[in-house]
Amino acid sequence: MAATDNGVIINADASQVYADLPILSAAPTAEEQAQAPHRLFGVIDGAEACTAARWAALARTEIAAAHAAGQLPILVGGTGLYLRTLLDGIAPVPAIPAEVRKAIRALPPAQVRAALQAEDPAMAARLHANDSQRNARALEVIRATGRSLAGWQAAPPEGGLLPDVALRPLVVEVPREILVARIDARVGAMWRAGALDEVRRLAARRLSPALPVMRAIGVPPLLAHLSGDLDEAAALERWRFDTRQYAKRQATWARNQTGGWPRHAPR
Repeated sequence: MAATDNGVIINADASQVYADLPILSAAPTAEEQAQAPHRLFGVIDGAEACTAARWAALARTEIAAAHAAGQLPILVGGTGLYLRTLLDGIAPVPAIPAEVRKAIRALPPAQVRAALQAEDPAMAARLHANDSQRNARALEVIRATGRSLAGWQAAPPEGGLLPDVALRPLVVEVPREILVARIDARVGAMWRAGALDEVRRLAARRLSPALPVMRAIGVPPLLAHLSGDLDEAAALERWRFDTRQYAKRQATWARNQTGGWPRHAPR
Protein backbone atom coordinates (compact mmCIF):
# COMPACT_ATOMS: atom_id res chain seq x y z
CA MET A 1 0.00 0.00 0.00
CA ALA A 2 1.36 3.42 -0.94
CA ALA A 3 1.83 5.96 1.85
CA THR A 4 -0.85 8.21 0.36
CA ASP A 5 -3.41 5.39 0.56
CA ASN A 6 -3.24 5.80 4.33
CA GLY A 7 -3.19 9.57 4.48
CA VAL A 8 -5.07 12.11 6.55
CA ILE A 9 -5.83 15.42 4.82
CA ILE A 10 -5.36 18.39 7.15
CA ASN A 11 -6.67 21.81 6.15
CA ALA A 12 -4.21 24.71 5.98
CA ASP A 13 -6.60 27.27 4.48
CA ALA A 14 -7.68 30.19 6.66
CA SER A 15 -11.19 30.37 5.18
CA GLN A 16 -11.94 26.66 4.98
CA VAL A 17 -11.43 26.42 8.74
CA TYR A 18 -14.74 28.28 9.30
CA ALA A 19 -18.03 26.40 9.45
CA ASP A 20 -19.90 29.37 7.89
CA LEU A 21 -18.21 29.34 4.47
CA PRO A 22 -18.27 25.90 2.83
CA ILE A 23 -19.25 27.37 -0.54
CA LEU A 24 -17.20 30.57 -0.62
CA SER A 25 -14.08 28.81 0.66
CA ALA A 26 -14.49 25.92 -1.83
CA ALA A 27 -14.26 23.46 1.05
CA PRO A 28 -14.26 19.76 0.14
CA THR A 29 -17.77 18.41 -0.33
CA ALA A 30 -19.19 15.64 1.82
CA GLU A 31 -18.60 13.23 -1.06
CA GLU A 32 -14.96 14.29 -1.34
CA GLN A 33 -14.40 14.04 2.39
CA ALA A 34 -15.82 10.52 2.36
CA GLN A 35 -12.93 9.40 0.16
CA ALA A 36 -10.29 9.98 2.87
CA PRO A 37 -10.10 11.31 6.43
CA HIS A 38 -10.28 15.12 6.50
CA ARG A 39 -9.38 17.28 9.49
CA LEU A 40 -9.80 20.98 10.42
CA PHE A 41 -12.39 21.77 7.76
CA GLY A 42 -15.29 23.84 9.11
CA VAL A 43 -14.25 23.41 12.74
CA ILE A 44 -14.34 27.07 13.86
CA ASP A 45 -17.48 29.16 14.30
CA GLY A 46 -17.39 32.45 12.43
CA ALA A 47 -17.98 34.37 15.66
CA GLU A 48 -14.42 33.44 16.64
CA ALA A 49 -11.12 34.48 15.08
CA CYS A 50 -8.83 31.59 14.23
CA THR A 51 -5.31 32.96 14.58
CA ALA A 52 -2.29 31.32 13.02
CA ALA A 53 -1.16 30.25 16.48
CA ARG A 54 -4.51 28.62 17.21
CA TRP A 55 -4.54 26.80 13.89
CA ALA A 56 -0.95 25.62 14.37
CA ALA A 57 -1.85 24.14 17.76
CA LEU A 58 -4.82 22.32 16.22
CA ALA A 59 -2.68 21.10 13.32
CA ARG A 60 0.03 19.79 15.63
CA THR A 61 -2.60 17.77 17.48
CA GLU A 62 -3.95 16.30 14.24
CA ILE A 63 -0.45 15.53 12.95
CA ALA A 64 0.44 13.76 16.18
CA ALA A 65 -2.80 11.76 16.04
CA ALA A 66 -2.09 10.71 12.46
CA HIS A 67 1.41 9.59 13.34
CA ALA A 68 0.14 7.67 16.36
CA ALA A 69 -2.31 5.84 14.09
CA GLY A 70 0.38 5.02 11.55
CA GLN A 71 -1.09 7.43 9.01
CA LEU A 72 0.52 10.08 6.82
CA PRO A 73 -0.57 13.67 7.59
CA ILE A 74 -1.02 15.63 4.34
CA LEU A 75 -1.41 19.39 4.80
CA VAL A 76 -3.20 21.17 1.97
CA GLY A 77 -3.92 24.87 1.59
CA GLY A 78 -2.33 28.13 0.66
CA THR A 79 -2.34 30.23 3.83
CA GLY A 80 1.34 30.99 4.13
CA LEU A 81 1.17 32.44 7.63
CA TYR A 82 -0.48 29.25 8.89
CA LEU A 83 2.19 27.05 7.34
CA ARG A 84 5.13 29.15 8.49
CA THR A 85 3.76 29.38 12.02
CA LEU A 86 3.43 25.59 12.15
CA LEU A 87 6.84 24.86 10.66
CA ASP A 88 8.98 27.67 12.06
CA GLY A 89 7.14 28.58 15.27
CA ILE A 90 5.81 31.90 16.43
CA ALA A 91 6.99 34.85 18.49
CA PRO A 92 6.47 34.16 22.21
CA VAL A 93 3.70 36.72 22.78
CA PRO A 94 2.01 36.16 26.17
CA ALA A 95 -1.68 35.28 26.24
CA ILE A 96 -3.93 38.35 26.07
CA PRO A 97 -6.42 38.65 28.96
CA ALA A 98 -9.99 38.14 27.81
CA GLU A 99 -11.13 41.48 29.18
CA VAL A 100 -8.48 43.35 27.17
CA ARG A 101 -9.41 41.54 23.97
CA LYS A 102 -13.13 42.05 24.51
CA ALA A 103 -12.74 45.77 25.17
CA ILE A 104 -10.65 46.34 22.05
CA ARG A 105 -12.79 44.18 19.77
CA ALA A 106 -15.81 46.23 20.81
CA LEU A 107 -14.24 49.42 19.45
CA PRO A 108 -14.91 50.71 15.92
CA PRO A 109 -11.96 49.98 13.58
CA ALA A 110 -11.19 53.71 13.16
CA GLN A 111 -10.90 54.11 16.93
CA VAL A 112 -8.64 51.06 17.18
CA ARG A 113 -6.41 52.49 14.49
CA ALA A 114 -6.20 55.89 16.18
CA ALA A 115 -5.38 54.29 19.53
CA LEU A 116 -2.65 52.15 17.96
CA GLN A 117 -1.09 55.19 16.30
CA ALA A 118 -0.97 56.91 19.67
CA GLU A 119 0.19 53.97 21.79
CA ASP A 120 2.40 52.02 19.38
CA PRO A 121 3.32 54.18 16.38
CA ALA A 122 6.00 51.70 15.26
CA MET A 123 3.43 48.94 14.71
CA ALA A 124 0.91 51.37 13.26
CA ALA A 125 3.47 52.32 10.63
CA ARG A 126 3.90 48.65 9.68
CA LEU A 127 0.19 47.88 9.29
CA HIS A 128 -2.27 48.99 6.65
CA ALA A 129 -4.89 51.33 8.06
CA ASN A 130 -7.71 49.07 6.80
CA ASP A 131 -6.31 45.85 8.26
CA SER A 132 -8.64 45.95 11.25
CA GLN A 133 -7.75 42.53 12.61
CA ARG A 134 -3.99 43.12 12.77
CA ASN A 135 -4.47 46.65 14.12
CA ALA A 136 -6.64 45.25 16.91
CA ARG A 137 -4.12 42.51 17.63
CA ALA A 138 -1.27 45.02 17.89
CA LEU A 139 -3.29 47.22 20.23
CA GLU A 140 -4.15 44.22 22.41
CA VAL A 141 -0.49 43.33 22.75
CA ILE A 142 0.75 46.80 23.66
CA ARG A 143 -2.00 47.25 26.24
CA ALA A 144 -1.69 43.79 27.76
CA THR A 145 2.11 43.51 27.86
CA GLY A 146 3.39 47.08 27.71
CA ARG A 147 5.61 45.99 24.82
CA SER A 148 5.14 46.52 21.12
CA LEU A 149 4.21 43.53 19.02
CA ALA A 150 7.21 44.50 16.90
CA GLY A 151 9.43 43.77 19.89
CA TRP A 152 7.84 40.39 20.52
CA GLN A 153 8.13 39.47 16.84
CA ALA A 154 11.85 40.24 16.91
CA ALA A 155 12.38 37.49 19.50
CA PRO A 156 13.36 33.99 18.30
CA PRO A 157 10.25 31.99 17.36
CA GLU A 158 9.16 29.07 19.52
CA GLY A 159 7.32 25.81 18.89
CA GLY A 160 8.20 25.15 15.26
CA LEU A 161 7.49 21.63 13.99
CA LEU A 162 10.16 21.58 11.29
CA PRO A 163 12.98 20.00 13.37
CA ASP A 164 10.73 17.09 14.34
CA VAL A 165 9.29 15.97 10.99
CA ALA A 166 10.45 14.76 7.59
CA LEU A 167 8.87 17.34 5.30
CA ARG A 168 8.02 16.58 1.68
CA PRO A 169 6.68 19.90 0.34
CA LEU A 170 5.15 20.58 -3.05
CA VAL A 171 4.08 23.92 -4.50
CA VAL A 172 1.38 23.81 -7.19
CA GLU A 173 2.03 26.51 -9.77
CA VAL A 174 -0.72 27.04 -12.32
CA PRO A 175 0.15 29.29 -15.30
CA ARG A 176 -1.40 32.71 -14.80
CA GLU A 177 -3.71 32.64 -17.81
CA ILE A 178 -5.06 29.23 -16.83
CA LEU A 179 -5.41 30.30 -13.20
CA VAL A 180 -7.44 33.39 -14.10
CA ALA A 181 -9.81 31.33 -16.22
CA ARG A 182 -10.25 28.82 -13.42
CA ILE A 183 -10.89 31.57 -10.87
CA ASP A 184 -13.58 33.12 -13.03
CA ALA A 185 -15.20 29.72 -13.61
CA ARG A 186 -15.10 28.87 -9.92
CA VAL A 187 -16.72 32.15 -8.88
CA GLY A 188 -19.54 31.41 -11.29
CA ALA A 189 -19.92 27.89 -9.91
CA MET A 190 -19.98 29.20 -6.32
CA TRP A 191 -22.65 31.72 -7.25
CA ARG A 192 -24.82 29.00 -8.76
CA ALA A 193 -24.20 26.74 -5.76
CA GLY A 194 -25.80 29.23 -3.36
CA ALA A 195 -23.00 31.58 -2.27
CA LEU A 196 -25.42 34.50 -1.90
CA ASP A 197 -27.64 32.55 0.49
CA GLU A 198 -24.54 31.55 2.45
CA VAL A 199 -23.60 35.21 2.89
CA ARG A 200 -27.21 36.12 3.67
CA ARG A 201 -27.15 33.64 6.58
CA LEU A 202 -23.82 35.07 7.70
CA ALA A 203 -25.18 38.63 7.60
CA ALA A 204 -28.15 37.58 9.72
CA ARG A 205 -25.76 36.71 12.54
CA ARG A 206 -24.71 40.39 12.81
CA LEU A 207 -21.11 39.52 13.59
CA SER A 208 -18.39 42.13 14.01
CA PRO A 209 -17.10 43.30 10.61
CA ALA A 210 -13.58 42.96 12.02
CA LEU A 211 -13.84 39.16 12.25
CA PRO A 212 -11.92 37.19 9.60
CA VAL A 213 -15.03 35.39 8.41
CA MET A 214 -16.60 38.74 7.49
CA ARG A 215 -13.57 39.71 5.42
CA ALA A 216 -13.12 36.40 3.61
CA ILE A 217 -12.87 36.67 -0.16
CA GLY A 218 -16.33 36.98 -1.66
CA VAL A 219 -18.07 38.06 1.52
CA PRO A 220 -17.66 41.88 1.25
CA PRO A 221 -18.95 42.21 -2.34
CA LEU A 222 -21.87 39.88 -1.68
CA LEU A 223 -22.75 41.81 1.47
CA ALA A 224 -22.65 44.98 -0.64
CA HIS A 225 -24.99 43.33 -3.14
CA LEU A 226 -27.41 42.32 -0.38
CA SER A 227 -27.42 45.89 0.94
CA GLY A 228 -28.09 47.32 -2.53
CA ASP A 229 -24.69 48.99 -2.89
CA LEU A 230 -23.57 46.75 -5.77
CA ASP A 231 -25.62 45.13 -8.50
CA GLU A 232 -25.06 41.46 -9.29
CA ALA A 233 -22.61 42.03 -12.12
CA ALA A 234 -20.48 44.46 -10.09
CA ALA A 235 -20.46 42.16 -7.06
CA LEU A 236 -19.33 39.20 -9.14
CA GLU A 237 -16.62 41.23 -10.84
CA ARG A 238 -15.33 42.49 -7.47
CA TRP A 239 -15.32 38.92 -6.19
CA ARG A 240 -13.35 37.72 -9.21
CA PHE A 241 -10.92 40.64 -8.92
CA ASP A 242 -10.33 40.05 -5.20
CA THR A 243 -9.70 36.36 -5.83
CA ARG A 244 -7.21 37.08 -8.60
CA GLN A 245 -5.38 39.56 -6.37
CA TYR A 246 -5.20 37.02 -3.57
CA ALA A 247 -3.84 34.39 -5.95
CA LYS A 248 -1.18 36.88 -7.03
CA ARG A 249 -0.17 37.46 -3.39
CA GLN A 250 -0.01 33.70 -2.82
CA ALA A 251 2.30 33.31 -5.80
CA THR A 252 4.55 36.10 -4.51
CA TRP A 253 4.67 34.48 -1.07
CA ALA A 254 5.54 31.11 -2.61
CA ARG A 255 8.39 32.62 -4.62
CA ASN A 256 9.82 34.45 -1.62
CA GLN A 257 9.26 31.85 1.10
CA THR A 258 9.46 28.45 -0.60
CA GLY A 259 12.17 28.91 -3.18
CA GLY A 260 13.76 25.53 -2.50
CA TRP A 261 10.53 23.53 -2.55
CA PRO A 262 9.73 21.43 -5.63
CA ARG A 263 7.10 22.69 -8.03
CA HIS A 264 4.25 21.03 -9.90
CA ALA A 265 2.54 22.74 -12.85
CA PRO A 266 -0.73 21.00 -13.73
CA ARG A 267 -2.20 21.55 -17.18
